[in-house]
Amino acid sequence: MQQGLQEQSISHLELKTLQFTGFVYMLKAVLFDLDNTLIFYDELKFAAMFFPGVAVHFADLIPEGKFAERLMAATLTAHKNDGSVTNRELFVSEFIRGTNLIPAEVWQRFQQYYDGDFDNVKQLVHAPGNARQVLESIHDRNLKVVIATNPILPFNAQLKRLSWAGLDGFPFDLVTHIENMSFCKPQLGYYRQVCDLIGEKPENCLMVGDDPANDMVVAKIGMKTFQTVDSLKHSEKPLEFSKQVIGNDTDGIPPADFEGPLACVTEAVESLLY
Repeated sequence: MQQGLQEQSISHLELKTLQFTGFVYMLKAVLFDLDNTLIFYDELKFAAMFFPGVAVHFADLIPEGKFAERLMAATLTAHKNDGSVTNRELFVSEFIRGTNLIPAEVWQRFQQYYDGDFDNVKQLVHAPGNARQVLESIHDRNLKVVIATNPILPFNAQLKRLSWAGLDGFPFDLVTHIENMSFCKPQLGYYRQVCDLIGEKPENCLMVGDDPANDMVVAKIGMKTFQTVDSLKHSEKPLEFSKQVIGNDTDGIPPADFEGPLACVTEAVESLLY
């Protein structure tokens, strides 16, 4: 798509391109990524505030110098989950590996952080401003609306992050989080599990996100894709740290069906409905 899509609406003709394939789409649900799609922040500044903030809640159990290392190891392990347990179970088991820590107590301490001090991170976050309008327009069309964010944070943390995007109280059909998922992005198992949970086939869904490796990868199982470009205005190196840790493999991923700012998702949805 043309570069001008970052600043103006996608034309009606450009949005109709998918309908010339001869395949009739039955759009039932729209999935939205969160980080770099509905909220934006400097990831390095986020990490500088996040890690010490959580570590305080474990100061009597884990030396400060070891906490971040243990947390990263647990997070990376959860990202490789094969679906046999929930991401929470795998995360906690790796976090306490080699210690006498009690899983329930460890989880309670993480929850205490997200219930309280996690609010401090809000000052680093900003949102595009039109997210609620876009999502409400889709909900008004009787389509399911899903937050398909990488499920490495608990539900209470995801709800706070959604409120920072101006989406508190929105009637989502599903919000993925560390407790209700057994896969992470970019595994296709993650997207299959989302579809199972909402009772829809991949080919009846549209995925909206900024990242080819983690979001547009779902095209491999037949889901339509919309790659947002809003993050290009907010950061020169968006989520670079995550890409270094998790990976950024785009091999074999088809180009997005649509590309443009978040504001144009409604038009893309219209083109798939009619």
